[in-house]
Amino acid sequence: MPENVFDAIVVGSGISGGWAAKELTEKGLKVLMLERGRDIVHVKDYVNANKDPWQFPHRASRPTQKMKDDHPVLKRDYVLNESNLDYWVDEKESPYTEVKRFDWFRGYHVGGRSLMWGRQSYRWNDMDFESNAKDGHGVDWPIRYKEIAPWYDYVERFAGISGSKEGLPQLPDGQFLPPMEMTCVEKDVSARIKEVYKGKRSMIIGRVANLTAPLPGRSSCQYRNKCWLGCPFGAYFSTQSSTLPAAMSTGRLTMRPWSIVTRILYDKDKKRATGVEVLDAQTNKTYEFKSSIVFVNASTLNSTWLLMNSATDIWPDGLGSSSGELGHNLMDHHLGVGAGGTVEGYEDKYYYGRRANGIYIPRYRNYFGEKRDYLRGFGYQGGGSRQGWSRNVAELSIGVGLKEALTEPGQWSMGVGGFGEILPYHENKVTLDKTRKDKWGLNVLAIDCELKENEKKMRKDMLNDAVEMLEAAGVKNVRGRDGDGTPGRGIHEMGTARMGKDPKTSVLNKWNQVWDAKNVFVTYGAAMASANCVNPSLTYMALTARAADFAVSELKKKNL
Repeated sequence: MPENVFDAIVVGSGISGGWAAKELTEKGLKVLMLERGRDIVHVKDYVNANKDPWQFPHRASRPTQKMKDDHPVLKRDYVLNESNLDYWVDEKESPYTEVKRFDWFRGYHVGGRSLMWGRQSYRWNDMDFESNAKDGHGVDWPIRYKEIAPWYDYVERFAGISGSKEGLPQLPDGQFLPPMEMTCVEKDVSARIKEVYKGKRSMIIGRVANLTAPLPGRSSCQYRNKCWLGCPFGAYFSTQSSTLPAAMSTGRLTMRPWSIVTRILYDKDKKRATGVEVLDAQTNKTYEFKSSIVFVNASTLNSTWLLMNSATDIWPDGLGSSSGELGHNLMDHHLGVGAGGTVEGYEDKYYYGRRANGIYIPRYRNYFGEKRDYLRGFGYQGGGSRQGWSRNVAELSIGVGLKEALTEPGQWSMGVGGFGEILPYHENKVTLDKTRKDKWGLNVLAIDCELKENEKKMRKDMLNDAVEMLEAAGVKNVRGRDGDGTPGRGIHEMGTARMGKDPKTSVLNKWNQVWDAKNVFVTYGAAMASANCVNPSLTYMALTARAADFAVSELKKKNL
């Protein structure tokens, strides 16, 4: 087989790209995985993972003015931090156009955002897959929970998801490692919420991709809460710790960093993709690689950019554009709404370590016959903890008083923040901006997305419910907050190449195949037909494993 010919090409090396590489190689395929950015080698390249705050030039606390000038988008949120600044995209090299404000936080390197993600991992339920059909927004999902449930099982066992089994119909249980423990305050607040709301609302420990028991080649979580610096213990799921070693161990994976995939090559006579065109990000040389199948896993928006940039005389708007839906129905989760307060009576209690997890309050609105003046719903994430030595002690001067204050933990507090669903609006979209180019001379994306009346109504409940629940649970001095809900801030971009039942209204079929090119699969967030309100990465993993299994089966049948 020539050096540039493979059985499969995987574009992108993040959460879903890693899964595609693992599944395809383990099923016997020779695979090329292409990543547009640099390589980050597990353990060796986690250069800040064992540093303390005082070992950073600016104590890893607040961004400098230069950091803000260099990163005008990152500065909008917590992600601008010197401890892992090189994990985020250089915005001057890779700009984008905001028709309306959209906070796009990206990572261009091997592993992608699997190195920086929040690791919260939740299943969808059957009602979530039916919502579009029932309320008429978006198109009906081509799959239901029972079809993806075995794949949730499969990826949970490999990734390592810790969590508690609760028997909640709106949040299906999974294949869990032992759960992390709630703090004493969280346990009591949880019990009070259950009592006050007669079991109709629940507060549970988060379901998180941090190991509470070792898996092969990976150690248990050390409770350091330094996950976004890269974990030398492999204690949380990432491409580097999990799927990449599995794929490499087969001897059938070739990984090529610094490779910007600019086009999917298409044979209009065979109606199939033949491979991809790659621009070397370091040398600016162009290469072609051939394959029988192509998996597009370059994050949600970059996957759609690639489809759009693969325009032909047949589809001038891009590969997969025949339905007119390519680039449309962009979604995220809207957040920035919640409440917090203080908790009294636990001054003699503390907790162990720095738990890399929090609590979760599953959705309860517009479920089980309850109706609101908006569609869909929201959940909450948060936690209860005590202030540490870094709390504000401005009233104390240097001396004995200060030293004594720093040796005692501060007050207990409890807070929650909402994650709400954004509906799949056709007018929320991305397009190619042909008037603006990046460092490599490639057209950039223009993003036109906003919250609408449904989300604004939902945010009122997200605020009021948060205050009400905490007060009902005995939390004192509760204050609500309604902050910035700009799309993008959830870092859960979804849609723009949705799955569906009909090629006239969707980009992909039920197996994540592009209707217009059956040997091209898109299994990242671009494929989502709706957003739900839970963190989506577990669903990306399940969809990818499922699609890879189907692709290999079809390849063996010579259908691809």
